Amino acid sequence: MSVDQSFYREKRLPPYVFAEVNRLKLEYRHQGRDIIDLGMGNPDLPPAAHIVDKLKEVAGDPRAHRYSASQGVPSLRKALARYYQRRFHVDLDPDQEVCVTLGSKEGLANLAQAVTAPGDVILCPDPSYPIHMFGFIIAGASVRPLAFHSPEDFLRQAAHACRHSIPAPSVLILNFPSNPTAQVVDLDFYREAVALAKRENLILISDLAYSEIYFEDSPPPSILQVEGARDVAVEFTSMSKTYSMPGWRIGFAAGSKRLIHALKRVKSYLDYGAFTPIQIAAVAALDGPQDHVAEVRAIYKARRDVMVESFGRAGFYIPTPPATMFAWAPIPEAYRELGSVEFSKQLLERTGVAVAPGLGFGERGDGFVRLAMVENEQRIRQAARNLKGMFLAQAKAS
Repeated sequence: MSVDQSFYREKRLPPYVFAEVNRLKLEYRHQGRDIIDLGMGNPDLPPAAHIVDKLKEVAGDPRAHRYSASQGVPSLRKALARYYQRRFHVDLDPDQEVCVTLGSKEGLANLAQAVTAPGDVILCPDPSYPIHMFGFIIAGASVRPLAFHSPEDFLRQAAHACRHSIPAPSVLILNFPSNPTAQVVDLDFYREAVALAKRENLILISDLAYSEIYFEDSPPPSILQVEGARDVAVEFTSMSKTYSMPGWRIGFAAGSKRLIHALKRVKSYLDYGAFTPIQIAAVAALDGPQDHVAEVRAIYKARRDVMVESFGRAGFYIPTPPATMFAWAPIPEAYRELGSVEFSKQLLERTGVAVAPGLGFGERGDGFVRLAMVENEQRIRQAARNLKGMFLAQAKAS
């Protein structure tokens, strides 16, 4: 008789939804197949040259290779405060209201550890980026998923949950522009969220990783623009997408002094901060020329337009995303009964196009797939041609 030897927190995690698709990608590549990978949101664009040059310069200093600072070096925290002032007209105290993290994912997970007691109830959008849910599940909380049909409906559901959950929820997760759905909200939404949080004694955690990847006239707002938000909210941003620095693992938390203090305290036991040359290069990114940010935004917009148009002609309708580097697309009707995991596997096997199954982002995502704009326009058009062949073959067979 076999004995289950998995550990408590390991048991709390479901099977990794993306594992089978990732296994097939690796297998097909080993066979020499050309895989057009629209699955992982892994930017293919390089950072600006002045950022890399600063990394090289600082790495040449023998003193730069010692332990760094867990909360981030002062110059980087000050640079993030300057960014918030320029972009959102929000004045932050870099010593008490800013913490540098090893990417926003690490920051979210460690904040979950800092603020969660076993049995706490957390409200989270469904679908949502996995760490939003599973960071808290690992920390011992119970997650109550909320569908997002509209901003007003989402906040109504959150208010209802506050009144009818036992125990009452302690945290509400927000992620706009959203990964995976690319949904956006305005400042009025954040005002209502802050009012709800103060009324119901909620902590608000806002993930603003895609603040600079937007395609409409109005850039996404920050929750910290709302008066009183810093009493109840902390917001995460990242260098990964804005500056094409995903592997550098630099992100930030900003907002409530109480929450930032709790995050810093947990981090102080767990890490010594990012490599100092990377932190100083991140200062150069935030304070230096921003032309690269606009160029990256324009490239993603062009890719988005090509994807929406060419996939649509191939028979795969993709709603036009207003922001992020992702498209969130309903599975075509002929394949909907397969569910997102099996559809993604068939797509990869028959066309060489990899996408992320929506189920990996929550139960309500199972009728969708997420497509990342991390291949160039030519490759995106090739993916559409491959898909068209599969759809035509399906139409003939039926």
